[in-house]
Amino acid sequence: MDDQNPRLLEAARLGDADEVRAALDAGARVEARDEELRSPLLLASLGSHVRAAQVLVASGADPNAQDRRHDSAWLVTGVTGSVAMMRVLLPAGHDPTLRNRFGGISLIPASERGHVEYVRAVLRETDADVDHVNDLGWTALLEAVILGDGGPRHQEIVQLLLAAGAVPGLPDRDGVTALGHAERRGFGEIVTLLRAA
Repeated sequence: MDDQNPRLLEAARLGDADEVRAALDAGARVEARDEELRSPLLLASLGSHVRAAQVLVASGADPNAQDRRHDSAWLVTGVTGSVAMMRVLLPAGHDPTLRNRFGGISLIPASERGHVEYVRAVLRETDADVDHVNDLGWTALLEAVILGDGGPRHQEIVQLLLAAGAVPGLPDRDGVTALGHAERRGFGEIVTLLRAA
């Protein structure tokens, strides 16, 4: 029954797995949406509520359902860096080509934000396109350099991306490569990594 949908959405947002199950059992739709078109699974993913997400996935929730901002449960894992959530969603049929509002895949915000373990897991466990270019003209490697802080986490992400086959010489829309950006920003360790690639 549709009157159970708000109950399900709130339970998912709070990460109350038992209440998620109860709302579903009472007739809530697993693909109910809130005013921003967020699904219960997206709300659970935003909060990294793994148990609630497991219940939803077992009930057939779609990890690719996008809201008004083009976020999905799968794409949000790149923002939160939750490897546990990523692994819950993997068998649910995630679409590795699904794009966020910036035209990026989950690997790109994860690289920007320094989510080392997530980047490592996505590169090992999915067929993510390591050289995907978003609407800004940036790859994960470019974002790690342009928006990163040059510290140990971003250095490791650069290493992981290069080891996974990222092309170091792909330039942004202005023709500047990751190496060029690293040199401009004074990221000596990353410069060394990119020159050796």
